[in-house]
Amino acid sequence: MEADFVIIGSGSAGSAMAYRLSEDGRHSVIVIEYGGPDIGPFIQMPAALSFPMNMETYDWGFSTEPEPHLGGRRLVTPRGKVIGGSSSINGMVYVRGHARDFDHWAESGARGWSFADVLPYFKRMENAHGGEEGWRGTDGPLHVQRGRMDNPLYHAFIQAGRQAGFETTIDYNGEKQEGFGPMEQTIHNGRRWSAANAYLKPALKRTNVKLVRGLARKIVLEGRRAVGVEIEAGRGFTTIRARREVIIAASSINSPKLLMLSGIGPAEHLRQHGIDVVVDRPGVGQNLQDHLEVYIQQECTQPITLYSKLNLWSKARIGLEWLLFKSGDGATNHFESAAFVRSRAGVEYPDIQYHFLPVAIRYDGKAAANSHGFQVHVGPMRSKSRGSVTLRSANPREKPVIRFNYMSHEDDWADFRHCVRLTRQIFGQAAFDPYRGREIQPGPHIQTDEEIDAFIRDHAESAFHPCGTCKMGDENDPMAVVDPECRVIGVEGLRVADSSIFPRITNGNLNGPSIMTGEKAADHILGRTPLPPSNQQPWINPRWETSDR
Repeated sequence: MEADFVIIGSGSAGSAMAYRLSEDGRHSVIVIEYGGPDIGPFIQMPAALSFPMNMETYDWGFSTEPEPHLGGRRLVTPRGKVIGGSSSINGMVYVRGHARDFDHWAESGARGWSFADVLPYFKRMENAHGGEEGWRGTDGPLHVQRGRMDNPLYHAFIQAGRQAGFETTIDYNGEKQEGFGPMEQTIHNGRRWSAANAYLKPALKRTNVKLVRGLARKIVLEGRRAVGVEIEAGRGFTTIRARREVIIAASSINSPKLLMLSGIGPAEHLRQHGIDVVVDRPGVGQNLQDHLEVYIQQECTQPITLYSKLNLWSKARIGLEWLLFKSGDGATNHFESAAFVRSRAGVEYPDIQYHFLPVAIRYDGKAAANSHGFQVHVGPMRSKSRGSVTLRSANPREKPVIRFNYMSHEDDWADFRHCVRLTRQIFGQAAFDPYRGREIQPGPHIQTDEEIDAFIRDHAESAFHPCGTCKMGDENDPMAVVDPECRVIGVEGLRVADSSIFPRITNGNLNGPSIMTGEKAADHILGRTPLPPSNQQPWINPRWETSDR
């Protein structure tokens, strides 16, 4: 078992790299994936999104250590253990991130990853059905669509944002992210359009791409050069050799774990677990970031929400329509309107994200109230809290120790309080007058800073956007793990390319930036000149220094 390139992980970045590295037919690629196939309605049916991330079959089953600032709660940290990785179990929301996110990457040492540099890769990967002309790709493998927005509540949310004085945007993935507008989905012809459907399955039709099932145990090194991957498959161990390079794309949880198991990481930590230190990289597993959010829920006085579809009879009808025609309420994730806004004057670009849903429900699919309702998921985009992923033991089968340190920076509390109060302001606009009932969550009795803080402590949930644990940066940065070409610093023939390399978390959901990372990394791996930088300039609110809207 040998190939030019061995990729660990078939997720968002891994699938994109498998497709691009094998495209010209000159190189052989082996993709190692521990998870199984993505066949069946639970993954492919968009409305069933709450199932796969709660199923042992498809999820690694990670959770955090007790989070000290969230009352000692352990939060689940779903990661896809299936073809397509987390793109097969996520919410199918498509967000590129704000232009300034990538400019910040470049300024912090990831040269060549500014917005001008990455925009051509976003265009190359996209096949956008809708969106702003000239800003979007139209012939890439990744289909991106908008929901039908049949429910009047989607329009009420956008109208309420406008009434509250905020901007609207026709395409938050175009020139202007800031504002209220339609949300985009990685759904195509009624099916989840995962990285597996977009990239991996077409790549596997080529004779030079092979998928191998197995658990990657460690990178095989000869001196300081990666030459292969030791995997556990069935009852035995085997080594898959890489003639040119090994590429880790195993997630922001498993990528640092694999580096550390291979002797690449903080020396003292590795020694504690009896692992021989090959390269002392203190940044491996550090810089862990995520988006945290709360659900603000309101009763709806009209029977127009998805609540009427939550009974068994309706679910059966929806499922049957989807199975037969790939249409109807089963063919959307129901996230069809959204907003990106700034929290205050002096913030240059959005730092709050809204997902709107025409039902009051939890992410695990359980109804929050026995009534019609609607809700937003809302949270700050750029928390200053940082966590870590460390080894529990030297056993590759043991789950790592995950500590996000959520809400450990005092600014996070002020930002979250603002999110709660701002949402009440938006739900209080005239556009919601025909629909607004009582507030379900937090509830009208939660008003003071202390009461809101207690609500956040008890109810904040992860948006499932972990990243940052193998930071990309300048070779001289002691906390950088990979250089701007995704090469692991201090090791030859080894790269990391997935959300773990993000220096700082981007605005919004991470599937889009993760796929872009795979696309761009493929050009670096092949030694190609990167796509020419774009000269398009993003819209920045002219009032940003004086107003939040």
